[in-house]
Amino acid sequence: MTALPAGLPDTMTAIEITEHGGPEVLKPVRRPVPAPGDGEVLIRVAAAGVNRPDLAQRAGSYPPPPGASDLPGLEVAGEIVALGESVEGFAIGDEVCALAPGGGYAEYSALPAAHCLPVPRGYDMVRAAALPETFFTVWTNVFMRGRLQSGETLLVHGGASGIGTTAIQVAAARGATVLATAGTVDKCAACEELGAARAINYRNEDFVDIVNDMTRGRGADVILDMVAGPYVPRNQKCLALDGRLVTIALLGGARAEVNFGLLMMKRQTFTGSTLRPQSVEAKAAIAAGLRADVWPLLDSGRIAPVIQDTFDLKDAAAAHAALEAGDHIGKFVLTVA
Repeated sequence: MTALPAGLPDTMTAIEITEHGGPEVLKPVRRPVPAPGDGEVLIRVAAAGVNRPDLAQRAGSYPPPPGASDLPGLEVAGEIVALGESVEGFAIGDEVCALAPGGGYAEYSALPAAHCLPVPRGYDMVRAAALPETFFTVWTNVFMRGRLQSGETLLVHGGASGIGTTAIQVAAARGATVLATAGTVDKCAACEELGAARAINYRNEDFVDIVNDMTRGRGADVILDMVAGPYVPRNQKCLALDGRLVTIALLGGARAEVNFGLLMMKRQTFTGSTLRPQSVEAKAAIAAGLRADVWPLLDSGRIAPVIQDTFDLKDAAAAHAALEAGDHIGKFVLTVA
């Protein structure tokens, strides 16, 4: 570990999961400021994103990988204040946003330098903090695993979520036709404003029928699914020939009935991933792809994160409760004084 530079405090405010349970188990505590390890930077956090994996960790169903901080928080934005050994391409004073393996709900966060990206042109720290987790997730799943191409059709389940609003914008900007599901009239309208050709209210519309109708029976080339469970057989019915189903969450359950005859006849591919346990090198490759192919879209203003609300770091419990309520469109972000 690299010694902390003079002038930095020894301790910091952080949000700790005191026990597994509801939002109320999140409590402010004092913790030592972490020192950056080899290949890491220390960031003075100005803002941190709130994501569903944080909720799962708090509930006890998504433990941090070995070596990661036990504190929640998978994305931050702020200023680099210390460099570990072997860090290249970054300097003290650089403003960055970054994917973290944990520890984002704190005044300081140590994380791999290779997972940092520059703050897009004209962005404040709140907007920058809303980027890494969702953009890393969308890039690796929709474009690396799902291989979505210009001219193809993408179906996004949960289109009004942080992941969904990101996937809609990036896919549409890269030339795909996007369809999305959401649960209210307002959420459907938001999806269409962001670039979806058609938003489907899953409470009173059948996405299978509408996807097949919109594609003239061809189906979606890629489906980004956060539900799984009962959605799997329905996804199969509106997945195109050589279509790819990419699962990133299990809100409907981990088990499903699969029609392997249909899978074989239509040459369907089922895949999925989780981001946090992947290696430093794998996440660095995702960051490189984002910097080359997506960051110019952010710099130019063609796409932008959707933020529902912000909360002070000490009010992280309220942010978790708001995310769990499910009434939002886009992201929640914690601000650090």
